[in-house]
Amino acid sequence: MTSLFEDAANERRRRSAPLAELLRPRSLDEVVGQAHLVGTAGPIRAMVAARRLSSMILWGPAGTGKTTIARLVAEGAGYAMESLSAVTSGVRDVRDALERARARLGEHDRATVLFIDEVHRFNKAQQDLLLPATEVGDVVLIGATTENPYFEVNAALLSRSTLWRLVRLGANDLRVLVERGALLRGVSVSEAALEALVESGDGDARSVLTTLDTAAVLARPDGPVEVEHVVRARDGRVYHQSRDTHYDQVSALIKSIRGSDPDAALYWLVTLLESGESARFIARRLVILASEDVGLADPTALLTAQAGASAIELVGLPEARLTLAQVTLALALAPKSNSVTRALGQVTEAVRRAGADVPDHLRDAHYRGAASEGFGLEYRYPHDDPSGWVDQQYLPDPLVGTAFFEPSPHGEEAGLARDWRARTARQDPGTTGPPVE
Repeated sequence: MTSLFEDAANERRRRSAPLAELLRPRSLDEVVGQAHLVGTAGPIRAMVAARRLSSMILWGPAGTGKTTIARLVAEGAGYAMESLSAVTSGVRDVRDALERARARLGEHDRATVLFIDEVHRFNKAQQDLLLPATEVGDVVLIGATTENPYFEVNAALLSRSTLWRLVRLGANDLRVLVERGALLRGVSVSEAALEALVESGDGDARSVLTTLDTAAVLARPDGPVEVEHVVRARDGRVYHQSRDTHYDQVSALIKSIRGSDPDAALYWLVTLLESGESARFIARRLVILASEDVGLADPTALLTAQAGASAIELVGLPEARLTLAQVTLALALAPKSNSVTRALGQVTEAVRRAGADVPDHLRDAHYRGAASEGFGLEYRYPHDDPSGWVDQQYLPDPLVGTAFFEPSPHGEEAGLARDWRARTARQDPGTTGPPVE
């Protein structure tokens, strides 16, 4: 009788559980995405196959499989697993988990993976508590974080761990998940709806499956999941246009900013947001544009775009619309220069053509034997000159006299170039950059 009740309860849980939980992989072979880590040649898979784990930090956006991979790694390597959330766990919880791990190792000769979700939320005292345990091997730490661990995780703890970067799932990965979810729920999904699900997911598996679950409910009982169901499931926050139209609108936004038309730039920004475009995607494009099309004409433009991208991670939509509008208008109104883009392209071509044979006086001279080779002997230290500049060769021999950087006369770049020219006034004509108008 108990078995019947348990079976019924399990069936009810199966029907009510979210797709993201029902489709959680049971082995590394079922993991979708992150092939660079858990694929057949992935380093994490190799550790599991060898049944020998080392402490690691899994860093990546939400919905990329950090918790799932941690569980599968522990199970596959034969380790016990203790799980803590840095949001709800305190020092006492950490100590108790470490004690259980030590007892397990001593009494049953079984190692333990201590998994800490949102490890960046642990304070310094909690992170320090993990150091001796990971160093002597009481536990193998697997931490998961969505934040840059170089800023948020104790440097000592980070040095005892390997950092693995998880990436947003690609379109093909998300299609696989949608197809699996549709099969499990017993619904069909039109090609247009499938594309809408994938495009609106922004690489987040959990988000895509949650949307599919809701859309499947909205589509019942009559027919397949269509775009209209996906749109309703996301409260309108999904692309209403085709893929071509979508990229055309992104192009229109970039070109409007490049053309210094704030009204058009704001129009295309709002068009994209109303179509459900990812705020992160737009922010990334604006960061690129700040260097590509504004550059040194306004060196603060990149800081503005980067600050906007960081703010979006903090507040999210819909409030992030204000941030994106501010950055878009600032970039549209900024003076424009593509000197950085042009210089980078020309230098890249020159490096591939001429190689990188460093002149002897620029070579590293901080090791035994360098002086006997003549390395660094004729180098002149610019700070020793009252002007802070000396006339000496910095480019490889085949490129002496080549000018890659051509400053524009726009914005602050003109002033920066004039100052550069004034500082190097003692140079021989034509040996470095071009004259500034």
